[in-house]
Amino acid sequence: MGKETRARVLKDNQAMAVARNIRVSPRKLNLVAQQIRGKKVERALNELTFSRKRIAGAVKKALQSAIANAENNHDLDVDDLVVKEASVGKNLVMKRFHPRARGNSGAIEKFFSQITIVVEERPAEKKAESSAPAKKKLPEKSSGKKPAAKKPAAKAKKEAA
Repeated sequence: MGKETRARVLKDNQAMAVARNIRVSPRKLNLVAQQIRGKKVERALNELTFSRKRIAGAVKKALQSAIANAENNHDLDVDDLVVKEASVGKNLVMKRFHPRARGNSGAIEKFFSQITIVVEERPAEKKAESSAPAKKKLPEKSSGKKPAAKKPAAKAKKEAA
């Protein structure tokens, strides 16, 4: 007699985690989210670990939660996970006031935000094809003569006539 389960929003090879009420503005959080978009999960965790941004720890925690959801709830392979989406949104705003000169006050807004991280399992690509680098063609050497200078369009028309 319980509630009916909601239909799954994501594909079968995806998992998601949401971190809400993070005490940082969405603009600052988006800078950290940009660092991990489209990267393999292992590389994204390394970048967040060594990031100098204060909020990188909270983003790392959300990413680890998405990885755990993928592994435990959806039976996905952790080694093949890629950060498909890292979207940032607004949350509540605390409003404070600071006394200013001559009896006035200045408004201070303390922003909160949230981040949604979606990881996707992409099977490992064939290493045989990617290991052979494409050969680059070197430019051919000329015979030492300088190329003829191009004539202005006006002179070219007079000579042609």
